[in-house]
Amino acid sequence: MIWNSDAECLERGDLLKEQSGNLAALVEKVYQRVPFYRKKLDKAGVRPADIQSLEDIRKLPFTTKDEMRETYPYGLLAVDETDIVEVHTSSG
Repeated sequence: MIWNSDAECLERGDLLKEQSGNLAALVEKVYQRVPFYRKKLDKAGVRPADIQSLEDIRKLPFTTKDEMRETYPYGLLAVDETDIVEVHTSSG
């Protein structure tokens, strides 16, 4: 069963183009809105403009488990705290 044929039936090239655009937009968004990721990307020497394709994902630094523990959830927000309705957490 196909739920969204426009997305699920894309040609490979179109799919890669869509995914590359989504990755670039995500990196731009977190760079602009999340100080933690801006600092991490700056330290790695990566700017949002450096992310042009899925291959560029290799340029992105990993976020460690300890970093997640230290910053979660409010240190990773990409929206204003007043826009949050509910926060869910998990022990694992």
